[in-house]
Amino acid sequence: MTQTLDVPLTLLLIEDDAGDAFLVEELLQQAEVPPKLIWVRSLEESRARLTSDIQCVLVDLSLPDAHGLEALEEVLRMAPHAAVLVLTGTRDVHMGVAAVQAGAQDYLVKQDVDARLLARAVRYSMERKRADIAQINLVQAQLTAKENARLERGLLPNPILRTTTLEHTSRYRPGRERALLAGDFFDTVETADGAVHMVVGDVCGHGPDEAALGVALRIAWRTLVLAGQSDNALLTVMDTLLKTERKSPEIFTTLCTVTISPDQCQARMYVVGHPSPLLLRGDGDPISVSASPSGPPLGIFSGIEWTPVDVRLGEDWSLLVYTDGLIEATVGDGSDLLGTEGLIKIIKEHGQIDLDRIIQGVTEINDDVAAVLVSRKG
Repeated sequence: MTQTLDVPLTLLLIEDDAGDAFLVEELLQQAEVPPKLIWVRSLEESRARLTSDIQCVLVDLSLPDAHGLEALEEVLRMAPHAAVLVLTGTRDVHMGVAAVQAGAQDYLVKQDVDARLLARAVRYSMERKRADIAQINLVQAQLTAKENARLERGLLPNPILRTTTLEHTSRYRPGRERALLAGDFFDTVETADGAVHMVVGDVCGHGPDEAALGVALRIAWRTLVLAGQSDNALLTVMDTLLKTERKSPEIFTTLCTVTISPDQCQARMYVVGHPSPLLLRGDGDPISVSASPSGPPLGIFSGIEWTPVDVRLGEDWSLLVYTDGLIEATVGDGSDLLGTEGLIKIIKEHGQIDLDRIIQGVTEINDDVAAVLVSRKG
């Protein structure tokens, strides 16, 4: 009865005995799809033949230039991609266990081998090797993912807030699968004079380059704020940084900066090509702060002056600053976008701005989302 090897294979036999080599070849020829067999007599000869085409190696442990586990370990080192099957005349249980522990996929004694056993052993050895490689790749991928996650978490902001009269909530959801960082960014910093500064921005595009650029812009913004920069001077530096660091001249960034006065009753904003923040005063209805932006996004024009938007907050208020990924989320059956009107409707229905309720109320978020909610109860 013929034996089946699943696919045509290329095998390397390392065997110094011509009679044993002939026997192995005869046994393999009984397979339904006989493999291509390359025969060498020593490890030295095998060095030139152990190419990536070799899928399985049959190795004797008594060779002219190596003996025992030394021969096996050298083959494993030279052919990490191939299944390795020990085929030896030594009937030694301890040696067999040691060979498998060293990395061999199987251990066969020549006197016990027939065509059926050899075909099955080669096939099973191949599958074990595939499983071993898959497991190694999985572990490496998991380690890489954990390290990336640790680095990304370290790059997310920790707001600097000393005041106890403001409630600060943020939500951040990258659109990329299994990512913690995206091109969207946000930050909040309270300076020594008691003013609270916020930024929410969106680097166009999706991917690690955009995420890295978003981190660079956020750190630049925080540095400039702590150094006392504000208004157009701050935006001009960020515009220059963006043009210097971006990978392509088509990359631009929208953002909204907010400076809340020390008495927390006034705010100055710059809406730079960005969705307008929503303001909820007391028991009133939420309103869009600015009907038109302060100017174009960063990275498009040179010599731009952005216009500030001054807003009276009052004593009791909530301010929501967000990226367009929030209002571009789908609602209902998934065919409609939430939009600014839909966002305002949700806030009206609940009488307050609840970020978690808003996010749970959409059908699907298709883009990166960054949102910061700051509230003061008079």
